[in-house]
Amino acid sequence: VQLQASGGGLVQAGGALRLACVISGSINNFNIMGWYRQAPGKQRSLVASIRPGGTINYEDSVKGRFTISTDNAKNTMYLQMNNLKPEDTAVYFCNLVRSWVSYWGQGTLVTVSS
Repeated sequence: VQLQASGGGLVQAGGALRLACVISGSINNFNIMGWYRQAPGKQRSLVASIRPGGTINYEDSVKGRFTISTDNAKNTMYLQMNNLKPEDTAVYFCNLVRSWVSYWGQGTLVTVSS
């Protein structure tokens, strides 16, 4: 399984970005999928996740601003990020767990200027 993340960039505070993660093969048959981020000097942490059946969870600081979604026809997972803040600056990673094996994308850098 290979994951390819894209969509990062430089944006001003209050702006928006949409990250995409293309998953090789089928996007079906997974335990959990999600987006993580790692800011400089910090540990990688979960931002948003989705489970089979559609259960979605968000980290508290992004609730109401970020939306995770999938397009099964395109084998792609998205993270729509609105009203971005400087503290959202990080490398964002997509992740898929299938048969309890974890797969990671390569990361895409999001920089939010104040």
